[in-house]
Amino acid sequence: MNWKSFIVGAAVGLIGGYVVKEVIDLNTNVSPEKVLEQVKRQFKQNGPISGSWIHMETEPYEKQHIHYRVYKGGISKNNEGSTEQYEFIADAQTGTLIDITPL
Repeated sequence: MNWKSFIVGAAVGLIGGYVVKEVIDLNTNVSPEKVLEQVKRQFKQNGPISGSWIHMETEPYEKQHIHYRVYKGGISKNNEGSTEQYEFIADAQTGTLIDITPL
């Protein structure tokens, strides 16, 4: 076996594998569980959380003429004896919070 052929074949295989990984990463969503954990982590900075939920299916969403695939969910917090509830919308590809609405 020729060493040059082996090295070229190995290099092509590594580059091809890297390209396939990058394409797959661009077209996949963050799991809804991870999105909920990120949102809860951000809300916990301002006090304890008493409940949370997330819709497991992505939905289309438009904000300022930009289209997203999003997860919708909610958070409940106790604040000085009263319960505050919030609805959130998070980007399904990155997990970034797009919108928070108090209920």
